[in-house]
Amino acid sequence: MNVTIVDYNSGNISSVINSFKEVAKNKVNIEVTADLNKIKSSDKVVLPGQGSFKSCVDALNNISGLVDTLNDFAINNKKPLLGICVGLQMFADVGYEEIETKGLGWISGKVLKIDNQNGKYKLPHIGWNQINIVKDSQIFKGIENNSHMYFVHSYELVPNNMSVVSATTDYSSSIVCSIEKENIFGTQFHPEKSDKTGLKIIDNFINL
Repeated sequence: MNVTIVDYNSGNISSVINSFKEVAKNKVNIEVTADLNKIKSSDKVVLPGQGSFKSCVDALNNISGLVDTLNDFAINNKKPLLGICVGLQMFADVGYEEIETKGLGWISGKVLKIDNQNGKYKLPHIGWNQINIVKDSQIFKGIENNSHMYFVHSYELVPNNMSVVSATTDYSSSIVCSIEKENIFGTQFHPEKSDKTGLKIIDNFINL
C-alpha cells in the first residue's frame, strides 16, 4: 500500500514524515512528494499544513494541477485523505487569516480566528489539551475520550453542518479539532506531536 504525504513547500513537515515512517515500519510505502502521478496512484494521502491559511492555499495553487489532483483523489475517487492542522482548515470554503482566501470547499464552512475573549486566552493556542470525542470515528479506534493532543493554532474551522465533527476541544469555547466526512479526515491537533496516542491515530488512518 502507498501512502503519500503531499510536500507542497508549506513549512517543516519532517515530524509528520518521521511519525508516519515509524508507524508504517516498512509494511507500508510512505512517499513524500508533490508529483501528481504519484498522488493519483496512491491509496491514501496526507495533507499537512503549517503557517497561515493563505500561505498554504497559495503554496497548493503554485503547483500546477495539484488542487485538481487532490479534488479527484478525495472527492471524485473517494480515497482516504487526512488533513493535519492547516491541512484540515483548507477543507473549508473560505478562510479569514490575513485576507479572505478561498479554500478547497470540501467541508462547507469557514476558518475564523479563535475568540480569545479580549485577551483572556492566549493565542496561538499552544500545548496539550483534552479532546472530546463526539462521534464514532474510524481514526479514534482504541483512543480514549479526553485523551490529550498537542495543538498549535490561532484559527479554527467552523463548519456549517456539525455532523462532520468527530471531536472538539475546549479553549475559550468548544473548538472543532477533528472531522470525518465519508473518506475525508482532518485533525486540528498534531497527531505526529501527540506521543503514543497520536501515533495510534496515524496507525488507524494507515489501516483504514
